[in-house]
Amino acid sequence: MSFKVTKAQHVLAVDDFEAAVAYFIEKLGFTEYNRVGGWSFLQLGDFWLMVGDCQGEMLARNTGSHSWFAYVNCEGIDDLHQQYVARRVPIKEPIADNPWGLREFLVETPEGHRIKFGQALR
Repeated sequence: MSFKVTKAQHVLAVDDFEAAVAYFIEKLGFTEYNRVGGWSFLQLGDFWLMVGDCQGEMLARNTGSHSWFAYVNCEGIDDLHQQYVARRVPIKEPIADNPWGLREFLVETPEGHRIKFGQALR
């Protein structure tokens, strides 16, 4: 029998569940495909996310560098960046071509979870 990863999902604890889910849907363009027992299951293309209702827990913004939770390799990064600008998503690091061969930008959720999007330069 051989091993194969079929899907990877990120799991986030959030203090304000409804606001966090709304942010991922309305601002970042995720689709909610299921909700059960304090969990929202979200998807943006092949980026899968489980958001858990964890009121009273430490906010991601208070964890310093531990608030980094995802690096998303993508195509069409300029289109995504334009969509986020139009939706008034705060861009924490502007889109830029970097010497390590990636065009990248960084967003941060209201609770402080950081997501970097990157596309290989050709």
